Amino acid sequence: MALVISLAAALELAAMSAPGQAVEKTAGPAPEAVAGQMARVKDVSTIEGIRDNQLVGYGLVVGLRGTGDSSQTVFPAQTLLSVLERMGITVPQTGANSAMNMQVKNMAGVFVVATMPPFSQPGFKIDVTVSSAGDARSLEGGILLMTPLYGPDGQIYAQAQGALVLGGYLAAAGGNSRQMNHPTTARIPAGALVERAVPFSLKQMHTVTVLLNNADFHTAERMAVAIDRTLEGARARAVDSRRVEIAAQPDEDVAALIDKVEQVQVEVYPRARVVVDERTGTVVIGGTVRLQPVSILHGGLSVNVVSQVQVSQPGPFSAGTTQVVRQTGVQAQDKPVNEIDLKEGATVEDLVQELQRTGAGARDVISILQAMKEAGALEADLQVI
Repeated sequence: MALVISLAAALELAAMSAPGQAVEKTAGPAPEAVAGQMARVKDVSTIEGIRDNQLVGYGLVVGLRGTGDSSQTVFPAQTLLSVLERMGITVPQTGANSAMNMQVKNMAGVFVVATMPPFSQPGFKIDVTVSSAGDARSLEGGILLMTPLYGPDGQIYAQAQGALVLGGYLAAAGGNSRQMNHPTTARIPAGALVERAVPFSLKQMHTVTVLLNNADFHTAERMAVAIDRTLEGARARAVDSRRVEIAAQPDEDVAALIDKVEQVQVEVYPRARVVVDERTGTVVIGGTVRLQPVSILHGGLSVNVVSQVQVSQPGPFSAGTTQVVRQTGVQAQDKPVNEIDLKEGATVEDLVQELQRTGAGARDVISILQAMKEAGALEADLQVI
């Protein structure tokens, strides 16, 4: 489908004046002020230094119903041998019962990941996610053996163990199978115990730094002003478009200071953004996005190439042979042009609605938005995922 989109600004015509008479000029309307959105500091920012820590480990899941790793996956068997040796059980290396001849289908090698919240102390329980690392078909009914979880520094920070909870299943019988969701990934609620705390103390903080989730100079300045108003003093300053520093007074309770700062209501000004997903044809419009005057020609030429295979049969008593003949036909169709008129100041939402009215598909809308961004007619950040 071909589309022609024209966005033209309305022109004001000056009134005709008599000779020698001055023409009175009137000022245009003042630009409309963009209103911000009120939000708490804790909802639009984080405190520097107070963060989560990611953990990872490798373990063994046992108790499966013949849906574990096959003999082609060697590392689960090696892990089992190591576990048995630590428990004082020796597996012979030769003979019919050797480690090379083990057929263990009720276990699977898995990777275990977890996120340790800030200020986690030894004994604190966290959730873990278990995912198959081999060719296991399902982890249903499995139990994770004690697995150490490591941090980026190579130290053990938690130990995971427990029964797996799946969000799907795999059932097979008589050559037929049925699968729901992903049976090779599971969770263990509160399945890990923290063994080591990340060294961090609020007493070491002489300056509280607030980090904005979305960098913006105007929002950072507004946040500094709002924090000063709450603390009744000039203690906050915007360092850049993302950081706002608040000076802590001597012997001040830093936890109480952070509590006051996080409850401050601040006026935020989010950036206009349009997010498109080319794989699913989804367009998400955030904020009020304005369009500049622009003209777009979107081609709608469709070409279909159709091939048909026919058999050429010679006549009776002839010297010919049967041949397969391919007949190829090419069809080209160019749909008529649809015209859309949008006034100055139209939003992307208006454009999308008009395109849908004319029968444009999601792919057409995404292509037009990308072209308008390249032409400088889209006053927003275009993010393609």
